[in-house]
Amino acid sequence: MKVCRTPGVLLLLIVAVFAFGCNRSAIDSSPSRKTISSSGAGPALTIQASDSPTAADSREPELSATADGRIILSWVEKVGEKRYALRFATRDASNWSKAGTVAEGDNWFVNWADFPSVIALTDGLLAAHWLVKSGTGTYAYNVNISRSKDGGKTWAKPIVPHTDNTQTEHGFVSLVPLPDGRVGAVWLDGRNLRDVKDEGDEHTPLPVSMTLRYAAIDAEGKLSDETQLDDRVCECCQTSAALTSEGAIAVYRDRSDKEIRDIHFVSNHQGNWSAPRPVFSDNWEISGCPVNGPSVSAEGRRVAVAWYTGANDSPHVKAAFSNDAGATFGQPVQVDDGETLGRVDVLLLPDGSALVCWLSGTAEGGAIKVRRVQADGSVGPPAVIAKTDISRSSGFPRMARLGDEVFFAWTEFGKPSYVRTATANISAYK
Repeated sequence: MKVCRTPGVLLLLIVAVFAFGCNRSAIDSSPSRKTISSSGAGPALTIQASDSPTAADSREPELSATADGRIILSWVEKVGEKRYALRFATRDASNWSKAGTVAEGDNWFVNWADFPSVIALTDGLLAAHWLVKSGTGTYAYNVNISRSKDGGKTWAKPIVPHTDNTQTEHGFVSLVPLPDGRVGAVWLDGRNLRDVKDEGDEHTPLPVSMTLRYAAIDAEGKLSDETQLDDRVCECCQTSAALTSEGAIAVYRDRSDKEIRDIHFVSNHQGNWSAPRPVFSDNWEISGCPVNGPSVSAEGRRVAVAWYTGANDSPHVKAAFSNDAGATFGQPVQVDDGETLGRVDVLLLPDGSALVCWLSGTAEGGAIKVRRVQADGSVGPPAVIAKTDISRSSGFPRMARLGDEVFFAWTEFGKPSYVRTATANISAYK
């Protein structure tokens, strides 16, 4: 049962928040989590509102950094009764560019948790992905990936990275710029979730698990290296991928045969993908998908992963660090300060610490928060990026760094909705 397709999971998480909100200041002293200390973590960030290049009816932002010192903001914008566009803008040290359009259509799959992206590749080109319906089923849709050779003025014909040709779910995509100029894509693939009756024999059992898959696309649109990375994963939690000095690393929420849904990772070294391994074993047993994926950030051999867990009926946001390109991870640090709903993002800073942002709140109201975390377990005081509500329409906050400025983007729910942005200066953390 795909709980992500009903409001039940949100209700489950809200109930958990209320049930354990009275303990939000308590720190679990178990050896499975580092004790939080505020010493040595520096002051709270000062958040400043900033101008956004987006227009009305914008939503589902994504942020990424470029190798030449800019950031890219992408978002979905409603442009008709049932028509949507993928827009983007770049930011240098002083200004946002004029918004550009990657693609638009009236047959897109648009979802609060499964959103498009635009990234820069190692050769200075751009790549983007979005989701297009492939059939009449609610969750029948394909990944579309396109590249631009002229800074986003024109975009090539999109490529579908999966070759199964089933009218099933393909989404929750993470793009990663590969060193050879190709773009790598990691996604959740539902080809094994099709109804047995579609095969003409309702007595023949078929596997019914979501899988994690990967493929790469070169500058000419040639597809290569399509492979399955994990044969059973959580159905609708976001994936996240980054490039270390050793190769790509992807993190996601796994699903065991006992319904343990912890965060796992796979890494690519010299062209070969590793077997799946847990970042940490929270042992969160849950019978439905919580729609709450992890986030990974990498710089050289340093890696940081942040995630949400509801293990032991105690919701928390955690972060863990690796100094060996993800070969091993240290004990996790508890990041949240109570009443957390997850929806995390993580950003490594030049000094080896990381920023983690997440959604906090109750049915009465919420806030997007951020705090600095260090591998030794110390955390800085949390700062509020923006007040918000905890509805699905408020989406997932995102971060990217431009020099000493960190940019934040999120969806301000309303009719119409808007993508808002803010900044914080991190020079004090050097």
